[in-house]
Amino acid sequence: MDSDLDRMILKGSPFENVSAQELAQQIQSRRKCRLKLPLWYKTKGIVYPPTLNIEQSSSEKAAQYKASLIEGKRMIDLTGGFGVDAFFFSSKFDRVVYVEMNRELLEIVRQNLKVLNAGNVDCLLGDSIEYLKSVDEKFDWIYVDPSRRGGQEERVFRLEDCSPNLIENMELILSKSDRVLLKLAPFMDISKALSQLNNVGEVHVVAVNNEVKELLFLINGEKPELTRIKAVNLLKGRTDIVESETGSECEINYGPVGAFLYEPNAAIRKAGLYSAVAANYNLNKIHPNSHLFTSDELVDFPGRVFRVKRKIKYSPKRIRKELGLKKANITTRNFHDSVAQIRKRTGISEGGEDYLFFTTDYEEKSIVLVCSKAEIIQSQELS
Repeated sequence: MDSDLDRMILKGSPFENVSAQELAQQIQSRRKCRLKLPLWYKTKGIVYPPTLNIEQSSSEKAAQYKASLIEGKRMIDLTGGFGVDAFFFSSKFDRVVYVEMNRELLEIVRQNLKVLNAGNVDCLLGDSIEYLKSVDEKFDWIYVDPSRRGGQEERVFRLEDCSPNLIENMELILSKSDRVLLKLAPFMDISKALSQLNNVGEVHVVAVNNEVKELLFLINGEKPELTRIKAVNLLKGRTDIVESETGSECEINYGPVGAFLYEPNAAIRKAGLYSAVAANYNLNKIHPNSHLFTSDELVDFPGRVFRVKRKIKYSPKRIRKELGLKKANITTRNFHDSVAQIRKRTGISEGGEDYLFFTTDYEEKSIVLVCSKAEIIQSQELS
């Protein structure tokens, strides 16, 4: 607890060569690793950087997924950070070059890699772009996870505003490897990035437990005819993958709400793979902009699945009168009112076992779907 840390700082460190502030940093940062980086959390002898470095690092699950995409003899990580990605890449390459500008962070990573028995990672201090300019060798893969923060710590949304500048330096990067793995933040625009990066072979939208964590662009030296888009949701015990190619959208059928309602996971929504979902699972969509699907037969689906109990036209008075619900879980999709407005007008508080979807159907009518969760056995992997 924060109060415990405050008391410890006031009391002082029990260790002669460690200040109370340094000890507090280790405790806070280690706590942040408990769920995000369980290997680091459980390993004795790990040294932790400030919490910001933990927050900016890849999660263990996401890093393992990235490492599954590439392999070879030698690769370079241009944006080292806490070294989570470099550690997992080390199991797929003979040698990994890790470059980091922060000396203190680099020394922490170097120590931790020894503890984790990753002896094939070379840790280099300095500017990675200047390093690329200085070496003649070519790598099997180059990994870049650029900073998306400006000088005032504000978010940046353009590739040319990232650090390093991807547009300005891509020619140099591609001169040192034919294959580049680029990681971008979830808020970046996929279409915009594809228009600026002309040789992307694949885009992976990676979610962990239905929260999109990163966008991965696999870049080749030559421009492919089509770019493959994958929506990946990493869950406990399984991985859901839906994929398609740019320009290969299928026709979607729209129709009335059936016995079951399907809400695609966050990775699918970010990737915009609604056409692939409709085709792969033989589902109707209830409206072009609602992004909810329906069927009369229950199907194994990568997202939330509900049994539809009732469908009514939207009216706050009717909802209060006919449903009589005190509590419900409310979701809006393509609807004119917000969740807060709906709760205020209907008096329904958060919670309970009922799920209300406020949306617009294929006839452009505002409707409310009263649902309960449907139990299904979902597949391990759809790839």
